[in-house]
Amino acid sequence: MTVSRRVLLATGAAGAMGTGGPAAAAGPRRAPAPRVRTGFERLAADGYRLLDGQRVGVITNQSGITADARGVVDVLHADRRVRVTAVFGAEHGYRGTPQAGLSEGDSTDPSTGLPVLDTYRKSGKALAEVFDRAGVDTLVYDSQDAGARFYTCIWTLYDCMVAAAVTGKRFVVLDRPNPASGRDAFGPVLDPVYATFIGRAPIAQAHGMTVAELALLYNGEFLRAAAGRTVDLSVVEMTGWRRADFFDSTGLPWVPPSPNMATPDTALVYSGTGLFEGTTMSEGRGTVRPFEMLGAEGLDGRWAKAAEAVGLPGVHFREAYYAPTFGAFQGRTVGGLQIHVHDRAAYDPVRTAVALLVTAKRTWRGFAWRPDRFIDKLSGSPRLRTMIDGGADTDAVTGAWQKELAAFRAVRKKYLRYR
Repeated sequence: MTVSRRVLLATGAAGAMGTGGPAAAAGPRRAPAPRVRTGFERLAADGYRLLDGQRVGVITNQSGITADARGVVDVLHADRRVRVTAVFGAEHGYRGTPQAGLSEGDSTDPSTGLPVLDTYRKSGKALAEVFDRAGVDTLVYDSQDAGARFYTCIWTLYDCMVAAAVTGKRFVVLDRPNPASGRDAFGPVLDPVYATFIGRAPIAQAHGMTVAELALLYNGEFLRAAAGRTVDLSVVEMTGWRRADFFDSTGLPWVPPSPNMATPDTALVYSGTGLFEGTTMSEGRGTVRPFEMLGAEGLDGRWAKAAEAVGLPGVHFREAYYAPTFGAFQGRTVGGLQIHVHDRAAYDPVRTAVALLVTAKRTWRGFAWRPDRFIDKLSGSPRLRTMIDGGADTDAVTGAWQKELAAFRAVRKKYLRYR
């Protein structure tokens, strides 16, 4: 039977000369030390002892970088203490070039010569076969999350953990900050009947956890049912990160983990305004502020005024007009609003998005959900859609999930690793 382990590496161990190691391709570059040390930095400082003697596969993308902005795969491959044999990409691919719903397929990494194998839309037996074909003993996950249940990287993590459990492979998660902080969980909890790749298991819409904490939760709550056993799991925690921290206080470089997760500000609102992908409106793709700019043809300033009148904490709304360069309404001028968060600690991204949906429907006759009812998958059930269609206000909609949210918060608390 496999076990779940929590690994807390000593910061003064052998190999603490830095992430490059003795055989790194280039010496460390001088830069101010960040306040937060990621799981990868701590793994490297410990001389990669957790990976000793293993054939390693790395699940990552362009956001998997060191504190001085080098790719973790490049650093690992250049170090003789680690044997990396494969890289695994997910949605948007290893280099992050494709848009939503696409990946890069299988390829060879020109920098290292390593095979890059595509995991996107693979799960269960198909994904297990990819890992077996790669000949790896240990899988290492290191990718920046955005803090939302419908962000697919956390379900790539889940699917890879399930496949690793089935094939008897070790699994290591290197932790990174939740860019929207870990202060709390918000929003509805997924109804398992509506499980998809944007939500495999019942967690809150804004989960308020790091990827390592999620991995521990998955292993403790869901993997036995999904794989028949837990996975041999190790997590390498950060140091210096606190639950109330937003990304800009970490001192770490930000690399967009997907093409439209442009900045940490995007991640702050995304766990709420990602719901607009379930409508026929523009969610801001094709602008420099995706998920902060929302609109449609025929909308005007009445929406921003109605949203502002709700009196939501921590946020203001500005009447805005824009012409997306791709996506919904490409090349056409749309009206709508821009979200301006002025107090992040008071801001509730999901309640804010619900208020925006309610006021959009009440002020604009053209409001409509996508015909495929994608909104039910995003929100985790039909409840949000049917309540808004029935005329419910923001308080009624958000009040409907408080009991299930409280239950999730109680489960979540068991797996939190930072104060």
